[in-house]
Amino acid sequence: MPNSTVEHDIRVPNIGDISEVEVIAVLVKVGDKVKAEDSLITVESDKASMDIPSPLTGTVKSLSISVGDQVSEGSPILVLIADKSPEPPESKLSDPVPESNGAIASIRANDDNPILEEIAIGNQSLNRALETAQESMPVQVVGHKPHASPSVRRFARELGAELDKIKGTGRKGRILQSDVKANIKRTMDNAEKSAESGIGFTKMPEIDFSQFGSIKVEPLSKIKKLTGSNLHRNWVTIPHVTQHDEADITDLEVFRKSLKAQAEQEKVKVTLLPFLMKAVVYALKKFPSFNASLDSSNEQLVLKQYFHLGIAVDTPDGLVVPVIREVNQKGIWELAIELAKISERARNRKLTPNEMQGGSFTISSLGGISGTGFTPIINAPEVAILGISRAKSQAVYKQEQEVVATRLMLPLSLSYDHRVIDGAEAARFTHFLSQVLSDLRRMLL
Repeated sequence: MPNSTVEHDIRVPNIGDISEVEVIAVLVKVGDKVKAEDSLITVESDKASMDIPSPLTGTVKSLSISVGDQVSEGSPILVLIADKSPEPPESKLSDPVPESNGAIASIRANDDNPILEEIAIGNQSLNRALETAQESMPVQVVGHKPHASPSVRRFARELGAELDKIKGTGRKGRILQSDVKANIKRTMDNAEKSAESGIGFTKMPEIDFSQFGSIKVEPLSKIKKLTGSNLHRNWVTIPHVTQHDEADITDLEVFRKSLKAQAEQEKVKVTLLPFLMKAVVYALKKFPSFNASLDSSNEQLVLKQYFHLGIAVDTPDGLVVPVIREVNQKGIWELAIELAKISERARNRKLTPNEMQGGSFTISSLGGISGTGFTPIINAPEVAILGISRAKSQAVYKQEQEVVATRLMLPLSLSYDHRVIDGAEAARFTHFLSQVLSDLRRMLL
């Protein structure tokens, strides 16, 4: 006998003492097949959200509702063409056997037949075991609406997770809050891995360079491997901008050279770097956002009250960055002595991990070599780094005296994290620093 169908007007059921709620999701469309207890719409009040389930199995004929509508008990939702099948013929010995789920039908044991009764009890136990196993298995049905509670749906919306792309691990494939969390974590991990590997770029092809001529292969040092990995991560994950400027250090250099006799007595070499470190600390106090770090959520700025400066040191094995602590509490002579000692330890591979941790700002000086400027890579989790190139004498127009004079100019290259520091602030920082370097007496003000 063929199945007959009947139309049902599905309405909002009793939802408690709430007069009106807003429809925030319509989970079905015309033509969809739904089963009894499948969610049709999601409504939300000021206090909670809930799914309205279908009371019947059938096909959606028409919708009477849309997202944003205000509804209450009795409001029409949709028209459902419900399937109505004739009752199966009753069997004396057994219930109908499921067609393809592998379960064994229960046998209605005759009270007068102990053998059939024992078989029935065994079959019922097996049925319950199979049903429990099936319900606990993850299920992903193609084209099926995600099965999740209202609280989980709200949680997913708040995190921006798409439920139809999440595989539920609850009973009958129900999506749990832990599934949503796991999906978000996988998404973030994949994004981070993509960034660390070059934002998803394909790997460089392997090339046999010997086909073009004679070659020699040398392994990278351990320091260069570690440094390279960190620098690559920092360059890819931090939005770098570099501000270039110049500082007139003519008077500073005259003062430094005047200390030569005293430096020989102290048995220490006084370079430009200790003066630069003191000037940088003075600038960091005026611009505290440069002496900071973003927290792990990238939503808060950690402003550091200490001044530990990382100093990039060139060694035969590669670049290392030991940290000079409490620079604000040390004088020029003390800094010069500490710089000499820690640089020697770096070149002799005797630095400890603790001596390369805790920096709040880094200085990378190429002044002893050459160059007119460069783009230093930020030493995360710091937010800025100052690069110094070789000073050179050049003609400078002195506006106050209206004359052109030869001055010793020091190139400054400040790279900064644009998430924390904007261009105007960076320009003010380098301008202020150049003023301090041009006249150290400013630090006494």
